[in-house]
Amino acid sequence: MSFSIRQLRFALAAADHSSLHRAARALGVEESTLSRNILRLERVIGVKLFIRSRTGVTTTVAGRQFMPQARHLVANSDRLVETMRLAGQGRAGGLAVGFNGPISAGNLRATLFAWRDSNPQVDIEGIEAERLALLAGLDAGAVDLAIIPGEASYQGLRRAAFWSERLLVALPASHRLAEQESVNWTDLRDETFLLTVEDPGPELRDLVLGHLAAFGMSPRIRMRCVSREWIMSVLGGGIGVTITYEGASGAQYPDVVLREVHDAHGRTLIGYSAYWRKASDNPALRRFLTFVRNRYSLAFEID
Repeated sequence: MSFSIRQLRFALAAADHSSLHRAARALGVEESTLSRNILRLERVIGVKLFIRSRTGVTTTVAGRQFMPQARHLVANSDRLVETMRLAGQGRAGGLAVGFNGPISAGNLRATLFAWRDSNPQVDIEGIEAERLALLAGLDAGAVDLAIIPGEASYQGLRRAAFWSERLLVALPASHRLAEQESVNWTDLRDETFLLTVEDPGPELRDLVLGHLAAFGMSPRIRMRCVSREWIMSVLGGGIGVTITYEGASGAQYPDVVLREVHDAHGRTLIGYSAYWRKASDNPALRRFLTFVRNRYSLAFEID
């Protein structure tokens, strides 16, 4: 035989009001119902909690020791119920968001911060990994949502176009093009591009090749087994240039400047897509997708 949270609430109310009558009125129940439940609670725990008299009730020594613990249990129960309620609405729980590029600036950073401010109960876990690892994480359920450049479709995953961001070239501050506000692709024909072999280096290589090949140019591209951070940190020495996303523009590196890359139509933009499992039942994911859809006035199906 066990006691209930309801019985604990009745006992706490009686202790707080020093009266069964006033406690019952405060809780909106019959006094007989309250008294009966307190008696059942006393039988379960094996001690008398109250001394009853015509003027009211007072707690026994055991009752005074019992009430703080009872109050703690009731408070924990209330928090649990609220957490479950919020989780069911997508306002609590967790959301694992994967990405494969810098986020010192740009829409992803701004969106995550805005979402956190609106949904502080939801624990956001950022997962930076290569594209294939993120896709595997989605399949395994370790990642709820992956936001990555490109427009490819993958079997078993839903996709939504999120936003576009500028493509940037990182130059040594002493470079001849550093004084320009923007750089055309043809201005970069004689440059040595340093890119990491890690994701998204191969995709950036393909972008460089595609844009310069359109002008009949074959760029010098050096793929290095180093991180993006390493390349950005050493560019100031004049060893080459690199291409990066707008998400990198919030960070500063010694003797390095970032400039927009333009093509015949203006700024070169790269589209970002979001991917999630069709069978995902995480309410926080649905709420986040709705948040993004409203924030950027997008039109895509969630379910």
